Amino acid sequence: MFSHVMVGTNDMQKAKEFYDATLGALGYDPAVMDEKGRCFYMAKSGVFCITTPIDGEPACHANGGTIGFAVENPQAADAWHAAGLAHGGTACEDPPGIREGVNGQLYLAYLRDPDNNKVCTLHRIPSS
Repeated sequence: MFSHVMVGTNDMQKAKEFYDATLGALGYDPAVMDEKGRCFYMAKSGVFCITTPIDGEPACHANGGTIGFAVENPQAADAWHAAGLAHGGTACEDPPGIREGVNGQLYLAYLRDPDNNKVCTLHRIPSS
């Protein structure tokens, strides 16, 4: 459904370190930086990008927005969460764990990145 997601940053090095670590914990390669200084994480399912705002204004987080990364299992979500905490992220929402929802059981882990964007990992637990 999505071709890419891009978030703004006020500190590219700090943001790249955070996302290299968290997405690296999920098996993705470090970001490729283009000639404009933007970072791109490529996957078959889409592209995740970080950039300084092109309008010259400071980057800010989307209040109410969340970007979710799909993971294969709860262990991947936990590794992602730990990598994020170790690289400038802050915990938010409930601790990583199972949540009951209208779509069944989900294993979720939430963080705020160094620019305060809310990001999470999500694993859909198969119904028995």
